[in-house]
Amino acid sequence: MTGQAQARLAKDRLTPKRKSSGSTPAPASKRRTPRAGALKVRRVHRSVEDGYEHELIPGVRASDDARRLAQELAFATARLTELQVQPPGLLGDARAMPDREEGLWTLFLTAYLSPLEGVDDPFAAITDARTNWAGGELPQLDGVQLGPRAAHDPRRGTDTLAAYRARAEKAGGQEVLLSAEASLTPARRFDRAFERLSLPRFPRAARYEFLTLAGGLELLDVQPSSLLLASAETMDPTLLAAKRIFGIGDAINLQRRASELLQAVEVAPGALDLALVNWARPPGPPSDRITAGSQVTEDPAVWARVAGVLGVSDPDEDEDEDEDSAGEGDEDDAR
Repeated sequence: MTGQAQARLAKDRLTPKRKSSGSTPAPASKRRTPRAGALKVRRVHRSVEDGYEHELIPGVRASDDARRLAQELAFATARLTELQVQPPGLLGDARAMPDREEGLWTLFLTAYLSPLEGVDDPFAAITDARTNWAGGELPQLDGVQLGPRAAHDPRRGTDTLAAYRARAEKAGGQEVLLSAEASLTPARRFDRAFERLSLPRFPRAARYEFLTLAGGLELLDVQPSSLLLASAETMDPTLLAAKRIFGIGDAINLQRRASELLQAVEVAPGALDLALVNWARPPGPPSDRITAGSQVTEDPAVWARVAGVLGVSDPDEDEDEDEDSAGEGDEDDAR
């Protein structure tokens, strides 16, 4: 072999060979296919900042946001009053049931499936799915309509319900499971019951709502003293809203700032959970609010008190003042 041929052979060995167009492509890297329902897109509304500041809600930079918080606290407070005075629909039925176990089971299903919005009977789907606790049969949830705060995952079937029933039966009943020592305060009993409701696919929001209903309807002697955000999932709407409003991320300081706000505006802790969820929703007519089956409107006394503390006013009142000022200006010009 000549020296020229040897040089050409060496060059061919060093040059990488290109794959022909008909060659088998390299296997693509494995990608995880998102499961149905795994992707949730949340729209976060941002009001126009206008220089608003308040030490109780340091994360709020717009008067409109502070005003909406006052409105949602006024609604959520009215809802708690409604539970005590005249609970709507299925909630009233649950309180009137002779067997407290049946009432608690009804409230558990209500928190788990969530009342519907924008329909004549928000509890219709829950009523249709409900079974008797005494019968031991679990509800058939195939195709059941779910409300906006539902915890049910169709892929898990009745796993959560089965786990709750098994835990309650082992304890000797739901009331026994969810009750604590009589020497404890209602707030401590709430916390104890909340811990005992740690079940698969039964997140903080559903546990909190269940116990809020049970306490409001007096089926259990419990009353929340905080939002229990340390148990919140990463995308818990209440947690996300609290971070925005209070301008901080860790659960301990969120709890502290939430308590300071509630004390200042004289609102019960149980009202803050739903208020924060609704505050974070895109603003719209009251019909867009999550009512959780409630039939009330905002409590005007609570609205006035909270708005006064936060230093905001009703936009209709602002418009009236502007019109009055404009009218006085016209009179001065005429003179």
